[in-house]
Amino acid sequence: MNSTTLDAAAMRGAENTGFIVLISCVATIGGFLFGFDSGVINGTVDGLQQAFGSSKAGLGFEVASMLLGCAIGAFFAGRLADRWGRRSVLIIAAALFLLSALGAGAAHSSLWFVFARVLGGFAVGAASVMSPAYIAEVAPARYRGRLATVQQIAIIGGLFCAFLSNYLLAKAAGASTQPLWAGQEAWRWMFWMQAIPSLLFLLLLLLIPESPRYLVVKRRLDDARRVLTRLYGAAEADTKLAEIGASLSADHHRPRLSDLINQATGKLRPIVWVGIGLATFQQLVGINVVFYYGAVLWQAVGFSEEHALLINVLSGALSIGACLVTVALIDKVGRKPLLWIGSAGMAVALAGVVVAFATGTLDASGKLQLSDGMGVLALVAANAYVVFFNVSWGPVMWVMLGEMFPNQIRGSGLAVAGAAQWTSNFIITVSLPILLAGIGLAATYGLYLAAAVVSVFFVLRCVHETKGKELEQMQG
Repeated sequence: MNSTTLDAAAMRGAENTGFIVLISCVATIGGFLFGFDSGVINGTVDGLQQAFGSSKAGLGFEVASMLLGCAIGAFFAGRLADRWGRRSVLIIAAALFLLSALGAGAAHSSLWFVFARVLGGFAVGAASVMSPAYIAEVAPARYRGRLATVQQIAIIGGLFCAFLSNYLLAKAAGASTQPLWAGQEAWRWMFWMQAIPSLLFLLLLLLIPESPRYLVVKRRLDDARRVLTRLYGAAEADTKLAEIGASLSADHHRPRLSDLINQATGKLRPIVWVGIGLATFQQLVGINVVFYYGAVLWQAVGFSEEHALLINVLSGALSIGACLVTVALIDKVGRKPLLWIGSAGMAVALAGVVVAFATGTLDASGKLQLSDGMGVLALVAANAYVVFFNVSWGPVMWVMLGEMFPNQIRGSGLAVAGAAQWTSNFIITVSLPILLAGIGLAATYGLYLAAAVVSVFFVLRCVHETKGKELEQMQG
């Protein structure tokens, strides 16, 4: 064994892997709350309709209102993180999660409910971009993908817990619209349950360090060295510090949005377009239709509310299993292969859903009825679709957004890509009731099928592999 190998082994030995994993797990609680806040609405739709007397368009806006806040939260989180730090923005997000959970459950008017959900949207948007960015900035390249993928497991874990909580609360009350504890309807308690992990997140964030790469950008070099020493050991800290400093542009200045423009051509940098494409395609395949309206969709094809909520729990469990597969593969096979395989798999699964829904007939109440065989096809294909998404685009898109941008433009790049992701999410979600009424369930899923097919070619042509690269090697 030569001296270079011995030196590398010594440096790995000084690395505080347990501490890196621990603080990354704290950051992923933001992902858990992102998932819980996104999924809790799934079981409250009937309650919202009864409490506020909403029209279909009004209900669509109430469900999607959080997403307006998400787009704003994602955009400003990226910008504020360059000013105040990654950890500070996550602390603000945790406080907003707590306020939103309490406010949404207590709302007695549509306006108050929308306000509370928009506050939660600010938190979800901020956590969605800052949690993976924080993990990417503290984790070594050789297992950065695995740690960042835990973020998606946390998101799905949050969705699963929201679905399970919704199911158990509705079952205990008899229905989501029936009173449970303290005379309050079960759907209100569905929102209030989120206050528990929100408070835990807020307290734990006070114990983790700031991102060392942010500290270098702010020229707080002594603080950055102390954090790097805790992460990688004293021998490696100075080397990392020099590498981070060298990666910043020669005309080092405070990060700003204009850094996303190539000064030579006056056009948006190609890497930013790729980030926007990744963020947008993740939503155009329609995954959040399943997350936000899953109970409604399964009731539309003949399942009771109780069974529809139980199917959501099954989908959540399958999603967690799929993400565990990604944890095992992402740092071995890379990000790009997982993306295009996932796109192809989603396209096939969505084709099965479209075929099943196209054979359905409407009963006297306007609900879609499927034959036993087509009902099984719809159930299997929809869950296969969820599995393919969570093996690929679910975790990998967030991993790539957190790591693909150079240090100087990471905050600004995340701001733009995150805003694009949540804006697309809003459009897909709010349009679903309109599309269902206008073109029907099968044609609506046909649109998501088309997006999945196009995403295969986008990945093959535009996306570049980031596996094994240090953040300082990323090119803009």
